[in-house]
Amino acid sequence: MPTSSKYHEGLDNTVNLVIVKEQIAAASVASGRASGAVSLVAVSKTFESTKIEPILVAGQRVFGENRVQEAAAKWPQLKAMYPETRLHMIGFLQSNKVVDAMTLFDVIETVDRPKVARAIARARDRLGSCPELLIQINTGEEPQKAGVWPGEADAFIGQCQRDFALPVCGLMCIPPAAEEPSLHFGLLREIARRHELASLSMGMSSDYEIAIAYGATHVRLGTAIFGQRDI
Repeated sequence: MPTSSKYHEGLDNTVNLVIVKEQIAAASVASGRASGAVSLVAVSKTFESTKIEPILVAGQRVFGENRVQEAAAKWPQLKAMYPETRLHMIGFLQSNKVVDAMTLFDVIETVDRPKVARAIARARDRLGSCPELLIQINTGEEPQKAGVWPGEADAFIGQCQRDFALPVCGLMCIPPAAEEPSLHFGLLREIARRHELASLSMGMSSDYEIAIAYGATHVRLGTAIFGQRDI
């Protein structure tokens, strides 16, 4: 198994970006997939615009943020300069932040409960548009984490598609840190297969190569590009 991506101290962050992209392409080919089959979501949470803009200049166009308020403070200006950028919401979404999230993000990966799904449906009817949506599955059934539990996933996916007519295109998960990630990636892939969902957002800096082998279409890497966060 290839080694996971690591941040290279002393190198320009744009060089780290190139290294990461090369590793993702290699992992894709090693898994029998095309080199461009997996999209890199550069996780820019906690980093200021001055750290993000060089990565944009280098050609990266997909980013992930955890908090609506933080993203709103820096991304409208950045997206105005780089309008082809796609921004993913990858953190816990409060129902009272749904409208703000829908006007800022192109993809919301963390739909995980009926209250949020209902709020998105109402906002969609009001706004006339809706971002792409992924449902977060709590594959490890960890009470401290967000996400619908696997045993409830089929019913919730059906509810989102049938009752709310939401554009659910895939699933997302964050495996427990102390467990073998392949078990969780395999579970997510199986749930997606049952519902014919094409997008799988799974895999981070420590396990993204395994996720690619299990069919990830998006991997979420931050530290490997930007380095350690101060907070």
